[in-house]
Amino acid sequence: MTYKNFTLTTDDGIALVTWDMAGKSMNVIDMSVMDELDAIIDRIVADEAVTGAIITSGKSTFTGGADLTMLEGLLGDFHRTRADDPEGAARMLFDGSRRLSLIYRKLETCGKPFVAALNGTTMGGGTELALACHARIAAEGDAFKMALPEVKVGLFPGAGGTQRVMRMCDPQQGLQFLLQGRTLDARKAKAMGLIDATAPADTLVDAARELLKGGVDAVKPWDKKGFKLPGGPIQSPAGFQFWPAANAIYRRETHDNYPGARGLLSAVYEGLQLSMDQALTVESRFFAHVLQTPEAAAMIRSLFVSMQELNKGARRPEGVSDRSVKKLGVLGAGFMGAGIAYVSAKAGIEVVLIDRDQAAADKGKAHSDELMSKAIKRGRASEADKEKLLSLITPTTDYAQLSGCDLVIEAVFEDREIKRKVTEQAEAAMGDGAIYASNTSTLPITSLAQASSRPQDFIGIHFFSPVDKMMLVEVIMGEETGDEALATALDFVRAIRKTPIVVNDSRGFYTSRVVMTYIREGLLMLADGVPAAMVETCGKMAGMPVGPLSLGDEVALDLAWKIVSATRKDLGEAYKPSPLDAILEEMVVKRERFGRKNAKGFYDYQGRDKALWPGIPEVVGEPKPAESFDVTELKQRLLVMQALETARIFEEGCLSDVREADVGSILGFGFAPYSGGTLSYIDGMGTRAFVELCERFTQAHGERFAPNALLIDMAKTDDRFYRRFAPARETSAA
Repeated sequence: MTYKNFTLTTDDGIALVTWDMAGKSMNVIDMSVMDELDAIIDRIVADEAVTGAIITSGKSTFTGGADLTMLEGLLGDFHRTRADDPEGAARMLFDGSRRLSLIYRKLETCGKPFVAALNGTTMGGGTELALACHARIAAEGDAFKMALPEVKVGLFPGAGGTQRVMRMCDPQQGLQFLLQGRTLDARKAKAMGLIDATAPADTLVDAARELLKGGVDAVKPWDKKGFKLPGGPIQSPAGFQFWPAANAIYRRETHDNYPGARGLLSAVYEGLQLSMDQALTVESRFFAHVLQTPEAAAMIRSLFVSMQELNKGARRPEGVSDRSVKKLGVLGAGFMGAGIAYVSAKAGIEVVLIDRDQAAADKGKAHSDELMSKAIKRGRASEADKEKLLSLITPTTDYAQLSGCDLVIEAVFEDREIKRKVTEQAEAAMGDGAIYASNTSTLPITSLAQASSRPQDFIGIHFFSPVDKMMLVEVIMGEETGDEALATALDFVRAIRKTPIVVNDSRGFYTSRVVMTYIREGLLMLADGVPAAMVETCGKMAGMPVGPLSLGDEVALDLAWKIVSATRKDLGEAYKPSPLDAILEEMVVKRERFGRKNAKGFYDYQGRDKALWPGIPEVVGEPKPAESFDVTELKQRLLVMQALETARIFEEGCLSDVREADVGSILGFGFAPYSGGTLSYIDGMGTRAFVELCERFTQAHGERFAPNALLIDMAKTDDRFYRRFAPARETSAA
């Protein structure tokens, strides 16, 4: 029998199952894979000549996990059926969502030993397949990565992962692995007991054969009488210490915003008190329940489907040939420029790093040296890797070295005159066809392009700080930017393995503009008398990674003041001052509190430690009692303001794709991931309810909450952004 996704061969009583999906760069679990794996297990069990089996990959990686669009389809069927047959719909969802779990349990209890030979990346459902096998051997080296990242897209491992991990690991390590979606290298996975051995990648299958010949028990420990959990029973003195603390940490880290994390913890806690078959049923019930939540649907859509589509070039202009960047120029070797140089060199791109003096340029290259040295200490890179990366970066003051660059990125101060000068100097040295980009975070690209002799080749490429960690890049189109410039920018962003969003020109573009509304709302809460600690706590309770005051310090209050000043200068009489202006002027100009950069902002900093500055009331007035404020309303103010600003930006045409609005808001400024992003937040509430909330806040807090015309029009029929502006989609797979 032949298979579409696997090959099955037998030698000396050992079956070799090789997973190699045609036409895909990575194996993924879809319906056809499940069908074939199910049949292969039956075939191996039925063949008396086979004493054991090895499952491996024919590709450089084992698997990226499950194709989550299967779950989208399953949910669609559920919602279509539920109105007429709610009980039948629930049963269909439960049965469909646990099919993979049943296949893995079938493998686990089939009576013949299976060994997983894992090369490269092993994610999600692939990790659960490996855990269901009776032994696991992984390829040596940095290429091997193992994770159960489902919690990051609103779900949790639903094919036995929660139950097997917690029966194999120390409970604290296992729960952290599950709840944080951690990625493990081979050393860590072995130390935790999730893999049994390692071997060189080219001898992996041979090592698995030797493992089988040496004897692998075909019955898992938890299927034997007398099995004991690694951390002891739930109902024990140790359990009474561990589980209340685990629940408290979960609450602290998530504020109970994530049904997936809550379901995971519940499945683990309840499942560990039952037999494996009962535990897997419990896991499946919680999984089916979580799958129905709006949070899971929104997170799957934004953080899996949409992100994947954007990463694959959903916004790349058609008909433009490959514009890969082989040589890059970076103007400005400060923190941003140095970060851009590092991620580019890491991707194998030659970099010319220019600054006004050689010492500054050398310091920029030293940033890459420092990052690589840290990676070596953590076992994530070698000295050879470091030497190779540093050899690609040339620090210099000589603009002539920009000759031959495919792309030049300007990353100098947010000053029009400085940007004009470096643009003119760079273009004099750049060759025909090279693209010029500005890393500006606020200044309109069209106006900056006035300094260019070829505005069709001028584009914005806005990175986020720190560049090596932040995964989003905002690509900004000026009024005259051409398709070649856009294609070059998107091909470059893909090469450095970041996610791009494309926006049209405006002041502050998308991300910077919305981030400032979050910070501004936090400052205006201070002006309303909300205690500073309450402002910060409500921000985190709402789902933001940090409070607005902390974010203001990180962004730099002096930068915020410069942006306000530049905006006031550009708009002239049209500029409308607010209490924000007075607070920033007092903090920056009069008290020189710039934020974390000078260890003085809304917080006082000592190394990594920080504490709210006691002098905040001197700037904003004495706070009112905390009990005089509604926590729910404070959380809503912070989220509604960001979502409302996004709707305004969408109406203005700066944003034109709902996917980019949502993905950009989560990756760019950490907007409550459980919501699916700023526009999903509105859709989840319903435009009618959102507009009503905006109108209530307008009466209570001012015109900044007034809903825009687009929202008012959509509210008439309670329309949704993903319905009115639905993007064209292609099938995507993990």
